[in-house]
Amino acid sequence: MNSHELFEARLLPCQDEMWGLYASLYGDNWDSFSYFLGMLERSLDQRKPALREQDEKRLANPDWCRSSEMLGMMLYPSCFAKTLPGVQEKLPYLKECGINYLHLMPLLDSPEGKSDGGYAVSDFRKVRPDLGTMEDLETLADACRENGIALCLDFVLNHTSEEHPWAKAARAGDPVARSRYFFYDNWDIPNQFEWTVPQVFPTTAPGNFTYLPDCGKVVMTSFYPFQWDLNYSNPMVLNDMTENLLYLANRGMDVIRLDAVPYIWKQLGTNCRNLPQVHTLVRLIHLACQVVCPGVLLLGEVVMEPSKVAPYFGTPERPECDMLYNVTTMCTTWSTVATRDVGLLRHQMEQVCALPRTYLFQNYLRCHDDIGWGLDYSWLAQWQGQGEVPHKKYLNDWFTGRWPGSWSRGELYNDDPRLGDARLCGTTASLCGVESALVSGDHDALERAIRCDLMLHAWMLSQSGIPVLYSGDELGRLNDYNYHGDPAKVDDSRYLHRGNFQWDQAALCRDESTVPGRIFQGLRRLETIRGREQVFRADAEVSLLEPENRSVLAICRQYGGEELVALFNFSEHSQSARCPEHGWTDLVSGQKVDGGFLTLPGYGFLWLKK
Repeated sequence: MNSHELFEARLLPCQDEMWGLYASLYGDNWDSFSYFLGMLERSLDQRKPALREQDEKRLANPDWCRSSEMLGMMLYPSCFAKTLPGVQEKLPYLKECGINYLHLMPLLDSPEGKSDGGYAVSDFRKVRPDLGTMEDLETLADACRENGIALCLDFVLNHTSEEHPWAKAARAGDPVARSRYFFYDNWDIPNQFEWTVPQVFPTTAPGNFTYLPDCGKVVMTSFYPFQWDLNYSNPMVLNDMTENLLYLANRGMDVIRLDAVPYIWKQLGTNCRNLPQVHTLVRLIHLACQVVCPGVLLLGEVVMEPSKVAPYFGTPERPECDMLYNVTTMCTTWSTVATRDVGLLRHQMEQVCALPRTYLFQNYLRCHDDIGWGLDYSWLAQWQGQGEVPHKKYLNDWFTGRWPGSWSRGELYNDDPRLGDARLCGTTASLCGVESALVSGDHDALERAIRCDLMLHAWMLSQSGIPVLYSGDELGRLNDYNYHGDPAKVDDSRYLHRGNFQWDQAALCRDESTVPGRIFQGLRRLETIRGREQVFRADAEVSLLEPENRSVLAICRQYGGEELVALFNFSEHSQSARCPEHGWTDLVSGQKVDGGFLTLPGYGFLWLKK
């Protein structure tokens, strides 16, 4: 069928719902909705044959992303290979890593020095010049597709850079451009917002508004003063931002990461987080993709408490995000490393296991961002008598090496002594103790740190969803302190784990007499096992077991008549844990295990299959 016939066929099942959602936000505004539909048809017409063919394949196999073979990596193109053509040249290395899902960190045009790591976009259809061109991005996407690698790209929904053409026109007085943002003549309404809206960065960017002396106006800036919040109560914003998203999908992106999605609807008198209209907007964007690019997935970045995360999946009948960051499990995992007590992690996993098996998470240990301690403090207070502030202080003291006996090396981010709050930065290896062991020359400490690193990755690989490595973690990359000498970065400790990729370390990936080689090959063995075992599929049934030891987490995975029990020792000391008494085989060592009470070495783990 031709492009118009395909558009009509895909639109028909969802047009009534689409209009109902659109009208709930913008009233009986048929002109704007007609523009929206015309934009969708235009975007579909621009989608090239290779992408349409892939859409059809994925419609026929919607579970392609739930395979146990899925393995991701997130990286900054500039840090990894300097440019997009450079990333393409390094695809053989990514293939050696077993990667089939590549998440490229922000690469769209943004002002130098006012980019927030690329999240202040000045042009949604232009690549940062130092990285290449949009043609380079599309060529890389084509090469990834030919190599069986799905490509993910960030899309900033909440705001634009103050250098975006819309923002420049608004600053110059254009009323239409100003209607795309939140402009005020004085501080009266902004001050009313401040009563109920929390601050995102209270130490580095306090407040939610910025005064513009050149035009005498106040503009909403929830994140940084150079990031102007978009006003989605204006239908032009939804129409144009959706078209920008589809433009990127048509360049060959397989997954679009929706950055800061809980913030995109603002309403006076609320906290401007997770409002019902946010879910309406995300559902509309999902329907737009369903019409134009049904093979593309939406990945939601929802850094919120667990009760706020799951609703962003929508429902099986009316999905919103196809995949979500598993932020809380990541945070709780690191908390467990410091406490050696799996109680909170069990509690978190009980909630995850209760979710529908169709829900898809992106699981990770580290990423480009800091670790914010978004834990279930009400549970900690009730069951372990731990208050939020002292617990956060202990975690931060442990992971920065301040706590007596700590071998972890990290740095704080956005430390706010008034609230007793701070976030944490550092690479997986440095947080596990590899850095301090290498500095001290302590062989036993190094062995312990490497076991901790591999155990945590085994735990990440055992969770349901798509496991994603942070570039460099596959080699045990250490913290990069060079940012302390860079005036443009020194105030942002997240650059501690955003250093340049060390290709000299990658050259050692096959040499198991080295730390990079031991971690790389250890991970590859685990990833290979995971890839061939269907019981690791994202839609497997997962339940918790009782190992009768507070330092050991035990789970059971079942799929297609197969069963796997996995045990993880979060203590540096040997621990005894109970395992169901069956005839098991350890997938890692190949040894037979009878079950009963088993001894796990410090930071040891077992993958046991019947």
